[in-house]
Amino acid sequence: MAVAQAPVPLRPHHLLCSLTYRGEGYSAAFITGYDRMIETLAAGAPIRIVEGPDVICAPRLGEPDCHCHEARIAWRDRQAAADLAPCLGQALPPGTELPGIVDYLPALRAAFAEGTLRKACSGCAWHDLCDQVALAGFAGTRLLPPVPSIP
Repeated sequence: MAVAQAPVPLRPHHLLCSLTYRGEGYSAAFITGYDRMIETLAAGAPIRIVEGPDVICAPRLGEPDCHCHEARIAWRDRQAAADLAPCLGQALPPGTELPGIVDYLPALRAAFAEGTLRKACSGCAWHDLCDQVALAGFAGTRLLPPVPSIP
């Protein structure tokens, strides 16, 4: 019997970031935490949309240059939620639970590459890197659908 996974608390713009994540980040602790979260999502864990800092922010919250509580990041979350809603087929207010992301990856990455999910990325320090990842067909990204087992 499969054990139900607890939802991963994720702010909307980090859902976008997960599409292009290749193991780069602010610090070793940040990358380690992000890698764990990506593994959990790739395994099919559900997602709970949160307002404010999430599991990705956790390693940065005590740093002096932490931007996780800034108004511009809250704007980024609102914009990401608005852009993601049509692709996911529902609005994404805080508290929304999604069954996971793996089944949505092809549609989300296509929309990201087309630019329809990029309004929230305006002014982001990682924007150019994400452009490169999308142009390369998302090669090297860590969020991959699980490989089906051979019976």
